[in-house]
Amino acid sequence: MTTRARTQTLKPKSFHVTRHPITPDPTSSPLQEPTTYHQASKHSCWQQAMQVEYSVLLRNNTWSLVPRPRDTNLVGCKWVYKIKRRADGSIERYKARLVAKGFHQEEGVDYFDTFSPVVKQTTVRLVLSLAISKGWSVCQLDINNAFLNGELQETVFMEQPKGFVNSAFPLHVCKLHKALYGLKQAPRAWFNKLKNFLLSTGFRACHLTLPYLFITRPQRLSISLSMLMTSLLQVVIHPSFLGSLECSTTRSP
Repeated sequence: MTTRARTQTLKPKSFHVTRHPITPDPTSSPLQEPTTYHQASKHSCWQQAMQVEYSVLLRNNTWSLVPRPRDTNLVGCKWVYKIKRRADGSIERYKARLVAKGFHQEEGVDYFDTFSPVVKQTTVRLVLSLAISKGWSVCQLDINNAFLNGELQETVFMEQPKGFVNSAFPLHVCKLHKALYGLKQAPRAWFNKLKNFLLSTGFRACHLTLPYLFITRPQRLSISLSMLMTSLLQVVIHPSFLGSLECSTTRSP
């Protein structure tokens, strides 16, 4: 077999020139999503977004400041920034979210079970096909800050958010009462919270193989409700029940 190496015939080398666009510095314009608190703190729009998120967390009784216990695991946290845009590309709002560093958690110390059931696509298609064939009303509800409503059963300590350290208690830590995005048990805590609410309003969970599907029959009206991660897919016979369920969901603490 004759090869290029034996015949000393080498393939000519080709060189390509690539141009790398210069990425704008996130600190230079609020139109860029910052990656650190230092970058975001230079713009009033991001400062306001963090203040709004922090106020929501305090109103929700997410944590209480306590002295740090000895030999305890402390979970870190960070700010994550996102620009929410409308369909035409214009800016709707600046969103800041406080996220816990779940990789700091220790199994058996500040978290145990983490599994949370999520509806299967086959179940969604089954419910939708049933609704279409019967002429039932279909609605999807999106729940804002869903994971923040989950109540923690474990004891979790977190450092104070950067930029919002309490000047009166700078060495204190946050003892979490509610879940935060990033915690390993946050999806499970949210599922248990919503499940208990649905059961209290007359729904019943289906077979163990479908723990995310809930059914109720008020006044012989069959209603099924499928749980997605942070939203609800509702299928009802009478639209009036849909309105009452939406109202109950809004008023639920």
